[in-house]
Amino acid sequence: MILVEKKPQLFGTDGVRGIAGEYPLDRTLVWKLGAALGEVMTANREAPERGAPVRVIMGRDTRESGEWLAERMAAGLMSAGAEVSDVGVITTPGVAFLTRHHQFTAGVVISASHNPYRDNGIKVLSRAGTKLPESIELQIEEVLDPIASPAAAGPDSQARQPEPASGLANDYLDFLERSAGNLSRMRGHRLVMDCANGASFHLGPALMARLGIKTEIMNAAPDGRNINLHCGSLYPEAMAAATRAAGAELGVAFDGDADRAIFATGSGRVADGDHVLYVASQFLEERGELKGRGVVGTLMTNFALECALERRGLVLKRTPVGDRYVLEEMVRSRINLGGEPSGHIIFSDISLAGDGLLTLLEILRMMAATGRSLEQLVEDYEPLPQLIKNVRVATKPALESVPSVAEAMARCRGEIDGNGRLVVRYSGTEPLARVMVEAEDAAAVERHAESIAGAIESAIGAAR
Repeated sequence: MILVEKKPQLFGTDGVRGIAGEYPLDRTLVWKLGAALGEVMTANREAPERGAPVRVIMGRDTRESGEWLAERMAAGLMSAGAEVSDVGVITTPGVAFLTRHHQFTAGVVISASHNPYRDNGIKVLSRAGTKLPESIELQIEEVLDPIASPAAAGPDSQARQPEPASGLANDYLDFLERSAGNLSRMRGHRLVMDCANGASFHLGPALMARLGIKTEIMNAAPDGRNINLHCGSLYPEAMAAATRAAGAELGVAFDGDADRAIFATGSGRVADGDHVLYVASQFLEERGELKGRGVVGTLMTNFALECALERRGLVLKRTPVGDRYVLEEMVRSRINLGGEPSGHIIFSDISLAGDGLLTLLEILRMMAATGRSLEQLVEDYEPLPQLIKNVRVATKPALESVPSVAEAMARCRGEIDGNGRLVVRYSGTEPLARVMVEAEDAAAVERHAESIAGAIESAIGAAR
């Protein structure tokens, strides 16, 4: 008998995602999701806290749908007796810090991270500031259906308002400033920062002003619809070009909720999460601060990083894509450094959350401590040619069960076996299939990526 592990249906790898206003982010279900969260958090309280109210802190990014989604989620929570503090526009790691630091029962972030503005999402964080365990997500889904619709819940749940808590954002900035340590050597140096018209648009500039680092700010004028629009960590080329043009030593681009950071060197070379892991692992190892004799990456981590770590006697542990899986492996293996090429980096001795602003501070700290630019720190790291193709899909059947896709994948593996890697998977947050081909031969990489992506599009592609 084969036991199939039950998985959450609404919750993906990074919360509940969808188009704002449509299932599962329609007004009724969001209210019920808040009520279900309040009910589950109340039921799961430890003995010393029983009888005390569930306390939830809530923040959001800059999407135009964020405010009404937050209001509906808060109304559902309060209908279940929870107390809600609304911190307003703030980064996801900012909510993670405040949840942990101020001992809230849970944190909620209304954000779809790097997705376009029409999308939105609901991320729920534990009291430790980490993603909820899947077991708790399942409990929330199980109590959703029996909950009465908001129209039947009575007027009191609609009348209450969450407590404004915008001043708490300064606590997060204080934490980041303390984490930075002594960056006096970086004062007067120039930085280019792309805020993606997202949640870092005010926090990033404010932090750099506190540290005395001269910063050229890009894409920090959110209008509700321009978040991630041809800017930020998904489109780092403009930031890299601006870094080079400005004669800056460093450039950084965040995504919409600033849990990712992609960098650029002074010459305009883009440096992704793998570059950060390469630099940080060497820096921490040389100072005896790297724990577990290794680094945690994902299936998408470039093979060149694995080889570079191996040459230094370190191991790369790979997980499925998603920062929750990276953190789980870090805890299990007692490793204090992990992340993804997309720019989610976790320095677990400082924070259990992937935090773009914190990653920036760590890069600045390494530059200050070594007296070397990021250009110099990554000069010996050369990733294998890698290409990622995203294909919008109508359905998500097992890819190996689609004959044309299986054939294209088999041809690729037959040619690059031993000299590269192929990863084909579905996104956990979007209706996308992602094709990653990595090999020494750049032409082969492009040919096979195009072939597999084309086969997927022909067989199960969705009209745009």
